Amino acid sequence: MHRFSHTLQSFLSKRQFVYATSKFYSQFDLTHRSVHVSRALESNFRRSNGTGLVCLEKRHDEHTKTPNHDEFASDVEKAYRILRKFHSRVPKLELALNESGVELRPGLIERVLNRCGDAGNLGYRFFVWAAKRPGYYCHSSQVYKSMLKILSKMRQFGAVWSLIEEMRKENPQLIEPELFVVLVRRFEGSDMVKKAVEVLDEMPKPDDEYLFACLVDALCKNGSVKDAAKLFEEIRLRFKPNRSYFTSLLCGWCREGKMMEAKYVLVQMKEAGFEPDVVDYTNLLSGYANAGKMADGYDVLKDMRRRGFEPKANCYTVLIQALCKVDRMEEAMSVFVEMERYECEADTVTYTELVSGFCNSGKIDKCYSLLDEMVKKGLMPSQITYMHLMAAHEKRENLDECLELMEKMKQIGYHLDLDIYNVVIKLACKLGEVKEAARLWNEMEANGLRPEVDTFVIMINGLTSKGCLLEACDHFKEMVSRGLFSVPQYVTLKSLLNSVLKDKKLEMAEDVWSCITSESTREMNVSSWTIWIHALFSKGYVKEGCSYCVEMIEMDFMPKPDTFAKLMKGLKKLYNREFAVEITEKVRNMAAEREVSFKMYKRRGVDDLSEKAKAGKDRQGKKKKKRTTP
Repeated sequence: MHRFSHTLQSFLSKRQFVYATSKFYSQFDLTHRSVHVSRALESNFRRSNGTGLVCLEKRHDEHTKTPNHDEFASDVEKAYRILRKFHSRVPKLELALNESGVELRPGLIERVLNRCGDAGNLGYRFFVWAAKRPGYYCHSSQVYKSMLKILSKMRQFGAVWSLIEEMRKENPQLIEPELFVVLVRRFEGSDMVKKAVEVLDEMPKPDDEYLFACLVDALCKNGSVKDAAKLFEEIRLRFKPNRSYFTSLLCGWCREGKMMEAKYVLVQMKEAGFEPDVVDYTNLLSGYANAGKMADGYDVLKDMRRRGFEPKANCYTVLIQALCKVDRMEEAMSVFVEMERYECEADTVTYTELVSGFCNSGKIDKCYSLLDEMVKKGLMPSQITYMHLMAAHEKRENLDECLELMEKMKQIGYHLDLDIYNVVIKLACKLGEVKEAARLWNEMEANGLRPEVDTFVIMINGLTSKGCLLEACDHFKEMVSRGLFSVPQYVTLKSLLNSVLKDKKLEMAEDVWSCITSESTREMNVSSWTIWIHALFSKGYVKEGCSYCVEMIEMDFMPKPDTFAKLMKGLKKLYNREFAVEITEKVRNMAAEREVSFKMYKRRGVDDLSEKAKAGKDRQGKKKKKRTTP
């Protein structure tokens, strides 16, 4: 580490590299979980599909441009704070927004939607409120596109089609090609295809060919290559296909590892008068490599040279990436040596793949040697390169090395992102360094980074596991207040409530629960109530468990069978038989309304409790047996 730092500092002092150039960021804009080679092709070829394959060029800019940042900043933050505070109480939310003084004007709604980020429900609330405002005629195409993009990102396709139906009735002129392109990039499954084609049939005909190409491309990227191939056969009857269709299909089959189908697409391409280009060869190479057919991959390299295509760095990197994934590091280094023999300069992505492979093999010293070599060649390690090192140190539980690496990244001008902080905060909590985790959290927010769901869950789980329950509860309540609590976080909720109640802190647990009921009524369901009530019963709070169970029934939530059995058992302990009869009658009526046999429901609850009790005794017996075994 220190040796690399010295080399890097000497490199920086010579000013051989400028990190802020757009070239660097466009070339190495990679995701931290999987470094995909084709990203390096973006400036030379069409566009990456995120799997080491190159596919259809994107012709429309999907990003909302916000040049008037300062003009909107105040109203955006004001609206966002109101949405966070009242999102579960619509009347209060609308009243607060009406009285906020937020002025609706072009560009503002898109900015608010972007500000809401992962909390798509907040954005939707603002979207609906804005449409009701006096003097606001209707949403623009850009606003609809932003809202649909958020809903499709959240996989809320039911809401997507409801919004499309609304547009069909009220503003059919807004259903335009650009809107369709946003949607098709997230479609998957045959049902989505049928609906997509229905929408497409209502659009102006001149752009049909491009839109169908987008649909084929989207299906291939979403793993529905068979559907894409069927659609392609229908398209061929309507108009002559261009190269982009073949590129998308080839990309899709290679991604699926179906190389026979990929070869057939190549045959079709040649029959249509298109000769494979370097992009197609790169896709083939990636397909063989990802399928583990390295010999075929090497043959593709040779074939490329025979046809006059000299393999670039990305072609070799595809092979290196595949070899690193299966821990064949010697072969990966052999490909690297061959690359240099053919005078093909390795780039940052190539080195990053090697660093990733050696990190996974536990050879961190080799990683730092590669970093030294990179710097000497005038290449700058990307943030992804550092992320692999950070993950390797985290795996070895070397917190000091992680912190040292973070400081080094700051010195060279890197802006640490949430992924980096998530890794180090998780490790700090795991090692019991709670103060350090809190310091990192504060630093993260001071640097302008807003914690997302993953960051909150990491912090809450880490604090809970180390017994810092007050701090864990505070972070949980903050997560709820920001509109980030949803069904996937029920596991975190269960762990937190059980830990707090186990520590005999009933008031603290009730405070967490009241926070959920007041802030996230939308997320309240039988499962959330069950977690809370079962936690109370399991920790001996029978009276409170019964009380909350009754409250759940009053809110028209029918308890699960084992919850009802626990309630009856609890009321029996409390000698409140008359109340038990009254509650039984209410649940009997709820069962009748839902066409459920109350007799079977009741029996199932008793059986579930018996099975759980038996399983608990078996576990205790095994533990005792382990303790007594010499």
